[in-house]
Amino acid sequence: MTDALIETRTPKRRITDPAEALAALERAIPNLVDYLRPAPAVLDWALIEEALGTTLPSDYKHLAEWYPTFAIGDYILVSLPEPGEEHLVHRGFHSALDVLVDAWLEPDLGLLAYPAAGGLLPWSESESESESESDESDKCMWSTAGDNPQEWLVTVAGRGGAWWHYDGGAVQFLAELCDNSLEPWGLRIFEPEVTPC
Repeated sequence: MTDALIETRTPKRRITDPAEALAALERAIPNLVDYLRPAPAVLDWALIEEALGTTLPSDYKHLAEWYPTFAIGDYILVSLPEPGEEHLVHRGFHSALDVLVDAWLEPDLGLLAYPAAGGLLPWSESESESESESDESDKCMWSTAGDNPQEWLVTVAGRGGAWWHYDGGAVQFLAELCDNSLEPWGLRIFEPEVTPC
């Protein structure tokens, strides 16, 4: 599906503070704040992370506490846990992993699925016309290498076969993709506007 693994893109500065990363995303997508919760959701992260077998990055958790699932530009679907549905979250991750294993992985390039050491764990994808086409969507994943999820890379797999890494967190990745400071290799251009899901 791919000729070669494209290089790693590195931001000018990796944002490590979850609130700062979220503020950057809110600046990049002005109407995102229309969907801001009045108070942060209380999510049972222990239940979610125990089911997955790993701690998740704090920027993703912070985003999920303040926002429900949303789509950017009717293109990128950012699925987030909902309070009271934590017991279902692992199913979404495992469903995405099944698609990844069946249709996307490039073992010859060392691209393996989580829970393999350093394996890829999907957290977002482009929207498809139907569920049966989910293997045709672009994928955004964490490369789970290392003991610290705050240092995981984002790995992107474009439906056209382009693979690349981004040396920053998921929320910073979305912010830079939406404010055009990150070249969208293999991803289509879209309007940085949020629609609820």
